[in-house]
Amino acid sequence: MPEQFIPQSTADGSFTFFSEEFQESYHSHFGARQESFQKFVVPTQLSQRATKVAKGHSIRILDVCYGLGYNTAAALQTIWRQNPNCHIEVIGLELNSSVPRAANRHNLYADWDFEYLDILTKLASTYYVENDNLKASLLIGDARTTIKQVLTESFQADAIFLDPFSPPQCPQLWTIEFIGLVSKCLHHEGLLATYSCSAAVRTALLLSGLIIASTPPVGRKTPGTVAAHPACLQLLDQQSPLSTAELEHLHTRAAIPYRDPSLQDQAQIILERRRQEQKSSTLETTSQARKRWSSRNLNTENL
Repeated sequence: MPEQFIPQSTADGSFTFFSEEFQESYHSHFGARQESFQKFVVPTQLSQRATKVAKGHSIRILDVCYGLGYNTAAALQTIWRQNPNCHIEVIGLELNSSVPRAANRHNLYADWDFEYLDILTKLASTYYVENDNLKASLLIGDARTTIKQVLTESFQADAIFLDPFSPPQCPQLWTIEFIGLVSKCLHHEGLLATYSCSAAVRTALLLSGLIIASTPPVGRKTPGTVAAHPACLQLLDQQSPLSTAELEHLHTRAAIPYRDPSLQDQAQIILERRRQEQKSSTLETTSQARKRWSSRNLNTENL
């Protein structure tokens, strides 16, 4: 039986859906719309990029887990308000084509002051839109497979939005192997943003050859993460470096990453593989680390 997508109100007046398959909402109840701007568009500096893009060049965006289309919508609106003539290329990866269609059907952009609904509507129905200032495609299916198509096309993104469901619910899109492929799609001067501050996710980003920083909490206590290639350290100047506690958290069992060597394993297998690796690890647990941090008066509230 197909999922029933029923709009749920969030604190900023925007709406989201609850996924029966993953048993999570697509957005936090603090505000779906604000999450798209503050957790993804702002950290990837799209407004600044729009003012600097050279004539004849594009801003390229890879939206991993397109969902309701909010992150892409926020990006389009931000870039074109800053530079109406900027050319944008978007590739969205989405497992369930019913989600963006349901967002359009329920008119969830009514309170957005959103100017480009026709683009999102066509993208949700035909998976492809092209006009003078935009080339956008939506790849439907398991992102572990469709990311390979992105690589084949040599797509190098200026901004990557990494927005799957949480690691415990969707570990297959937080593994070293998958994040490694995603990182290969990041332009050498690009930025990757995710809402997650999981030590396991941050470890996967670091092992993929990226450097990371924290982004400010948005509607919740936990920060997000932004990543870049080491040669572009200055791109992270606007973000907060990891705190002492965050850095030390990367040396606990919590930082043992999710693994999916074949990029085909089911969630339960990936979770169990990590549990076994944690069980046999000699690293300290997070609870042990917290006691040590507490004695040093480190702020561990968000870990």
